[in-house]
Amino acid sequence: MKQVLCSMNAMLLGVTAGKFGGQKVNMVTLWLGVVVLLGGGVVSCTAIAEQDVDGEEPTEEEMPPASENMKETISYLALGDSYTIGESVDVADRWPVLLGDAISASGYTVDTVQIIATTGWTTDELKAGIEAAEVTGTYNLVSLLIGVNNQYRGVGRGFTLEGYKVEFEALLQQAIGFAGDNKERVFVVSIPDYGVTPFGQAGDPEKIAEELDAYNAAAKAICDQYEVVFYDITPISREAGDDPELVASDRLHPSGKMYRRWVNEVVVPDFILPLE
Repeated sequence: MKQVLCSMNAMLLGVTAGKFGGQKVNMVTLWLGVVVLLGGGVVSCTAIAEQDVDGEEPTEEEMPPASENMKETISYLALGDSYTIGESVDVADRWPVLLGDAISASGYTVDTVQIIATTGWTTDELKAGIEAAEVTGTYNLVSLLIGVNNQYRGVGRGFTLEGYKVEFEALLQQAIGFAGDNKERVFVVSIPDYGVTPFGQAGDPEKIAEELDAYNAAAKAICDQYEVVFYDITPISREAGDDPELVASDRLHPSGKMYRRWVNEVVVPDFILPLE
């Protein structure tokens, strides 16, 4: 199993043949990177430019096989809470939808972006929501973002960090199952820090930050154990304290602007996809 880094920045920003980020490249294929995990775990990326150090066109032998240029149909399942369902933003500004759009923009057909998420859900409520949804079949890509409401409700209402660890691990196992038991099709997104928002500032923002750091550290440790990718968007969320445009009109949840930054700056550029 080889690993290939597909940088979707190239797709989003555009590139010129023989250059990437303004720098010349040596016999490197510039890819329109996408999250495409095909049947059996094969990933396809579409080559858009290739040039060697002498500026010569690549030979026929150096060109990628025609099969690598085929556009495939994919399905995506996003599991979570208010952040995944996009509370207080338009449907088009939900981050799973934005990710699906980025994939579609590269020429792939995204036939499903299914979201199982509800504002206020804790880990146990997400589990119940998944059962109620009666999910069947498998998906090419599955994401998980959950835990903020466990932290918010707190120990006083029976929600502990240790309990979160147990339930988060069970949800991660389910996510892997929905991806056909292929952990390389699964990724987890960290919990944003709502303590910097106007809503959070009315409480104890330092305590919120400390507790969320502990929740995120626990989730990342479990992801590392299962070798599942963990994307840390929390630093971006903390910029909302200085940029009110990153907060939605409800003064608590992320705005579409923030969700775009999650996708464009953290999730999309860092995808490392398996190539068999």
